[in-house]
Amino acid sequence: MDASTHTSTDETSLRYDGWRIVVVCFLLATFGWGLGFYGQSVYVAELQRMHGWPASLISSGTTFFYLAGAGLVVFVSEAIKAFGPRACLVAGTCAMAAAALAVGQVREPWQLYLADAVLAFGWAGTSLGMITNTLGLWFDKKRGMAISLALNGASFGGIAGVPLLVAGIGFFGFSGAMTAAAIAMVVLMVPVILIFVGQPPAHIEAVALSAAGGPSPTQIRARALRDLGFLSVTIAFALVLFAQVGFIVHLIAFLDQVIGRERAALAMALLTAMAVVGRVSFSFVIDRLNQRLASALSFVSQAIALLVIINLRNEWALVAACALFGFSVGNLITLPALIVQREFDPRSFGVLVSLVTAINQITYAFGPGVVGLLRDVSGSYALPFYGCIALELIAAVLVMIRGRPGT
Repeated sequence: MDASTHTSTDETSLRYDGWRIVVVCFLLATFGWGLGFYGQSVYVAELQRMHGWPASLISSGTTFFYLAGAGLVVFVSEAIKAFGPRACLVAGTCAMAAAALAVGQVREPWQLYLADAVLAFGWAGTSLGMITNTLGLWFDKKRGMAISLALNGASFGGIAGVPLLVAGIGFFGFSGAMTAAAIAMVVLMVPVILIFVGQPPAHIEAVALSAAGGPSPTQIRARALRDLGFLSVTIAFALVLFAQVGFIVHLIAFLDQVIGRERAALAMALLTAMAVVGRVSFSFVIDRLNQRLASALSFVSQAIALLVIINLRNEWALVAACALFGFSVGNLITLPALIVQREFDPRSFGVLVSLVTAINQITYAFGPGVVGLLRDVSGSYALPFYGCIALELIAAVLVMIRGRPGT
């Protein structure tokens, strides 16, 4: 039965249709982050092994992917309004699957950039902007919890995706593993989306319609970019995600030299498992916490983890540091949307979340490339990782600067 035929509108009820959308978005995030985010760490290591290309070359392809994706993410809210959530989710799924096929066929550097261009469309249609905007059509009072639960799929994409990709590469080869991942995504996601994603409930559609007589998306963006509170959140998370993405993309390549490829993959899985633990733990209390302070403490914890990773070579210490770093990874994806929801006009939620996501993505797009370049120049990962620590600490100060809500 199509989800649009249900009439339950009580967000606290387990029978509410919105929780089915949470499950759909959880699965979408699993594939989106598994192939588009955490998968980048596998691609960097595997393409280096296969072709002997420098880390800076491969990482610059990742930077191109994030930049192209950022240009698309900013318009996700308008795309959903124009074509509907179902069509946009199917399009994102097909684009991500096509990108996985393309990545597996890369033989020359120019092909990597072409594959990353396709991947950008897939990322825009399966990542944070798409998920938060989609859930915003079904949830109002429970929006924060719905986003937190759905984005656990992002962490699961790392927990299951990286080890499965590594295992698949060992069994099928790189091209075969990427083809299998693409087929699995289409076979699972397209029917689920067509069956369960229908029309959002009327009472939330009314909120969206009430925004029609208000500021346009362009006006909302212009006001936000002059708002101190919005800028402090956006810049702080942009710096942290620059450091976080740069570190994670290079994590397997770094740990491979210290503890081996298999243990490195397990460390990545533990990191993402802890992201689930952190996000689920916070989901029950985050609405009662000072979300800016929680963000600052998360930034500091990641800086401490990076300090341990740089200076110790004990296997258990490295694994523990990855776990500490991972505890806040999931929340750093969720917290910007929750802060926007709390501090700004709810009618602007979709536009502002898309905007902060795009700005952050433009910034962290350079993370993998800069980390790779500094690694090539210095001969080790110590210099770029110390730079990441500095960014984390600067962001911890910036995020505590509040503006006046009401954008």
